[in-house]
Amino acid sequence: MSTAFVQAINETFPGSIIDLITKKGIDSLLGNFPSHNKQYIFSKQQYKGLKGAWKFGKEIAAKEKYDLFFCLPDSLSSAVMAKATGATKRIGYKKELRSLLLTNSYNKKENVHRVEEYVDLLQQFTKTKITEVGVHLNAATTNKRNALIININSEASSRRLPKEKAISIISTIRKNVAEEIILIGSEKEKPFVDEVYNSLTDKKNITNLAGQTDIPQLIELMASCKVMLTTDSGPAHLANATGLQTIVLFGAGNENNTAPYNIINRKIIRLGQLSCEPCTKNTCQRYGIPECLLRLDENIIVTAVKEKLNTNIHS
Repeated sequence: MSTAFVQAINETFPGSIIDLITKKGIDSLLGNFPSHNKQYIFSKQQYKGLKGAWKFGKEIAAKEKYDLFFCLPDSLSSAVMAKATGATKRIGYKKELRSLLLTNSYNKKENVHRVEEYVDLLQQFTKTKITEVGVHLNAATTNKRNALIININSEASSRRLPKEKAISIISTIRKNVAEEIILIGSEKEKPFVDEVYNSLTDKKNITNLAGQTDIPQLIELMASCKVMLTTDSGPAHLANATGLQTIVLFGAGNENNTAPYNIINRKIIRLGQLSCEPCTKNTCQRYGIPECLLRLDENIIVTAVKEKLNTNIHS
């Protein structure tokens, strides 16, 4: 969700040198980011707490002197890190004690998408309007395949498809479409995906790649396929950013703030019948197992998949 901001920086300050800080674990994604120079990889395990953030910032200061430091997260630790770098101007949103550490702090708009929150920070600082906002990851492949990717996973159980629902959705799609189905998941998610895959009665033309792709390989796979059906998760954002036609099943989470951003190749499916929707809890507080996902109409899901399969492969 920060790619639009990085692209806007490139356009607002042409010819400037842009360096990025990212958390360890998603740093391999930066190879697909808009144009930038250097990368700093921050490990929370190595640099613990506010002292760790300060130490990391000081290490950056020993290497470079920066004119501008934009804090996209609104955490205290990111502002501490910014202060430690000694950057001339440190820009971020107001929250708690952050304003004491920033040179330019602004109020964050409410009820806007995270992508727009980030871009608006640049708009408020430069006092200019940025009209072209889009999320884009550079992705290319020569291996085009007639395939549908399905992601049943999410870090939060309130966003993850329950096992029986996942089995039912995949089985229903298998009966209704001829395209190859590819299941994905991280190494951590592999046991769950394997359990679902092994429970399918019809595995014809279904490939299980869970635990077999890193982030660059996953992006390349997405660039090669037709459609992705996914939960609200990291892979949903990756797919949408590559231009892949993306269908997102929403349980917990507020799609107005954190859904994949590009509308042109995105479809959101939500139950919308429960008084607790949408919640932002990582676990379902009311039912234990997320009813908002369990009750999704599979006919609606299959119809959406068919429509997207008949759309141009990438937008």
